[in-house]
Amino acid sequence: MLVNWVKVRIKPEGVQRFLEAIEVDALGSERDEPGCMRFDVLQDVTDPQVYYFYEVYRDQAALDEHRTMPHYAVWRGVADVLDGPVEITGTNSVFPAAGFGRHKQ
Repeated sequence: MLVNWVKVRIKPEGVQRFLEAIEVDALGSERDEPGCMRFDVLQDVTDPQVYYFYEVYRDQAALDEHRTMPHYAVWRGVADVLDGPVEITGTNSVFPAAGFGRHKQ
């Protein structure tokens, strides 16, 4: 399993547009992509302008497919609300060894 930990900072005036777009992406990812095992969006408790995405993909092919999807384009379409670069930390899942089956097996 591939797990991406993504960090973004959002301009205060862009929060609503961001939330609408990332909801489309997260829900579409879990609903329409068999290789997306999980897509959580989290808000930092100390800095409300910072959000994290916790994304779990079956493999690199699933991640590559994710980046071609219409719901991904919706999220990328609001890049003007970003206050700085998108920070992506790619990781491999160690535990749970059986994978992430909360949404899909």
